[in-house]
Amino acid sequence: MKELSELPVNAVCVITSLEGDQRFISRITSIGLTPGCRVSVIKNDGNRPVLVYSRDTMIALNRNECRGIKVREVSA
Repeated sequence: MKELSELPVNAVCVITSLEGDQRFISRITSIGLTPGCRVSVIKNDGNRPVLVYSRDTMIALNRNECRGIKVREVSA
């Protein structure tokens, strides 16, 4: 299992779990990122936010948020 921020550009993954306090989990699930959700990495440059595409929406996540999102890579 990897953190979302560890994936390269164009990687496709499925969220396996969310780790963090209730406020974090509530925020992430409210934007549609839930376990089982398919996510594509659009942009992942060093220290900048990670840009992902999921459920017909582009989402920018900061590095701290990505640490709490555990994923499994899948084939596109």
